[in-house]
Amino acid sequence: MKLGYIIIYVADVPATLAFYEAAFGARIRFVHDSQLYGELDTGSTVLAFAGNEAAEMADLAIRPNDPATPAAGWEVCFVTDDVAAAFDRALAQGCTAVTRPEAKPWGQTVSYVRDMNGCLVEIASPVAGAPGDG
Repeated sequence: MKLGYIIIYVADVPATLAFYEAAFGARIRFVHDSQLYGELDTGSTVLAFAGNEAAEMADLAIRPNDPATPAAGWEVCFVTDDVAAAFDRALAQGCTAVTRPEAKPWGQTVSYVRDMNGCLVEIASPVAGAPGDG
């Protein structure tokens, strides 16, 4: 098996897609006519958003993402060579800062923000020597 999709349930799919395009530079790849599902062009694994209503239609019980509550126990990570600039762009587009960019002992620079839905997003430099690095 391989990971094909990461789907995050949100209150407003089109607004979330536009937000990710502005804050993180991810291009919108597809939006279903129902406006309850959309995808971003993020490489080999698709980052997608589905409306909370889509979870209900599939008989899934979920805890909706909410910026007023603690972030859920997962994150999305965007990798870039310029973490500080990406962090500043995310804040300028409405993300909330969690941790500012910081150089880690293993050589990676890492920061965290929360998106418009309260989802945790890591913005990090590549891990030296990791698969796909360089």
